[in-house]
Amino acid sequence: NKPVIISAVPMAALLLAMSQGVAQAADGAQLYKTKTCFTCHGQDGKTPIMPGYPKIAGQDKDYSLQQMKDIKSGDRSNGQSAAMQGVMHLVNDEEMQALAEYIATMAP
Repeated sequence: NKPVIISAVPMAALLLAMSQGVAQAADGAQLYKTKTCFTCHGQDGKTPIMPGYPKIAGQDKDYSLQQMKDIKSGDRSNGQSAAMQGVMHLVNDEEMQALAEYIATMAP
């Protein structure tokens, strides 16, 4: 009988693939702080500093992502979006995705 040798490379790739969702959510939580989202939307995403600012906690990730993209590109310029345009130039596409996924996990 020959010993079975399991390659570490496929196992590492599998573990990395499985952990990406968790890592991305963690990155989103950190980005929520470092990109100053909490300043206007509140630490919990549901206590904005101004009544006209949206409560974003639990928002659908695809919706949140599209809103961030539209505000960044200027396609959305209504309501309070002008306040976010000054911040969105600091957020890249990967970060927007991570933020959208994190916001979707916040308790509404």
